[in-house]
Amino acid sequence: MATIAAEPRADRRRAAFVRSAAARIGMLVLVLAVLWGFWEGYRWLWIREGWTWPFVVDSTTMPHIHDILAALFRKPTSGTGDILLVQLLHATWFTAKEALVGFALGATFGFLLGVALSEWRLLQRGLLPYVVSSQTVPILAVAPIVVVYLGSLHVAPWFSVAVIASYLTFFPVTINTLRGLQSTDRRALELMRSYAAGRVSVLWKLRIPAALPYIFSALKVSATASIVGAIIGEAPSSIQEGLGGFIVNFNQYYSLNPENLWATNLMAALLGIAFFVAVVIVETIVVRRAPENVA
Repeated sequence: MATIAAEPRADRRRAAFVRSAAARIGMLVLVLAVLWGFWEGYRWLWIREGWTWPFVVDSTTMPHIHDILAALFRKPTSGTGDILLVQLLHATWFTAKEALVGFALGATFGFLLGVALSEWRLLQRGLLPYVVSSQTVPILAVAPIVVVYLGSLHVAPWFSVAVIASYLTFFPVTINTLRGLQSTDRRALELMRSYAAGRVSVLWKLRIPAALPYIFSALKVSATASIVGAIIGEAPSSIQEGLGGFIVNFNQYYSLNPENLWATNLMAALLGIAFFVAVVIVETIVVRRAPENVA
């Protein structure tokens, strides 16, 4: 009887999942259609009226969306080999590996630094201002320094790019981890201390689970920032295999084939979205299994 009763519930859950997935896909299609219409409508109106503010609109500054998509299936005039889509897929995978390593390095370092700052107030007062000021240095100024220094140590160029990506990743994780660890309910802390719980037990069993929403919020920001860091870092590293190399190359021929650069930017955006979605999926799994959500 229990098995028979469980089957309708499983069917209802599957039906609810299908409806939810269909609704999300429909909303995605609707948003894309609205953005497409806004782009083409803006382009048509500005060209028709001859408006020049905030910039001149023409086929160079705002190509048609269908021209950008069509460019993915043509061979670029500035290169040889496969169609642009195949080349960009290889470049996207190359940049993704650099960004993933940088994201892992930056997130790990940022988390450990946030924990250290929350545990030792003196360290927080002495080090936190320098952590904040590190983000005022432009990444374009940091990238060549990192590349030259690590190159002198015979480090692979792609790893230099990963370090640059980690530079943009660690700060949000550090600040949000610190904020999350400091937001723990005082009554819960007093209860743990009344049971003579040690510092490590309080940290691992109470403060970190309570900080998970803050940490994952930072990871979402850092996931996309790691893509930006990897693309920027590929330029001073003279790496041509990644998206950064394609952007530099197509920028030189922008007046002739603007669609190629826009198509490359589209692939970079999709890569950032993929990283963001991956973090959201992990968040759904981890936060749902956190101690306060398991009863």
